[in-house]
Amino acid sequence: MFTDMHDGTAEDWAHIAQAHRQHQQSAAAKQIMESLARLEAIEVGFAANQLTHSLMAGTLARRAGASEEEVVAALCHDLGKLFSIPNHGPIAAEMLKPYVSEDIYHAIYWHQSFQGRYYFEHLGLDPEARERFRDESWYDFAVKLVDEWDAPAFDPAFDVDPLESFEPEVTRVFSSPRAMV
Repeated sequence: MFTDMHDGTAEDWAHIAQAHRQHQQSAAAKQIMESLARLEAIEVGFAANQLTHSLMAGTLARRAGASEEEVVAALCHDLGKLFSIPNHGPIAAEMLKPYVSEDIYHAIYWHQSFQGRYYFEHLGLDPEARERFRDESWYDFAVKLVDEWDAPAFDPAFDVDPLESFEPEVTRVFSSPRAMV
């Protein structure tokens, strides 16, 4: 094995690619599940902590008959809050990008602009910020994500599906990247 990328051979890179695939299949879903559990510590003023919120969004998507990718996206849409609340949508979108459709990626990336319908006016921002995306192929999914699964998901008394129940979907989605780069 090389110690400087300049010296890598085709055999070295084949070995590295195989190791990445094995790691992806064994570790990514576990890391996502552990990260979701960490959301429990983030309350940030809402009635429900961010784990409960994420579980409720995932549960609502699941009960609405959403696809597996859509359920996982709803569940993971706020994972970026572990790192940056103001930029959480793009962070979560980038985490999901190798595993989900482009439409889901864009909906997660821009979901804060879609949520703005409910609070931007109170912050001196345009509550209709989502309208600039009306002609995008992912607009309708973003509306569904936010209006049906995200915005109503702050009731701490709601009977959410437990985190562990999402592990099969998370494992399937995060074990099969559409692209490794």
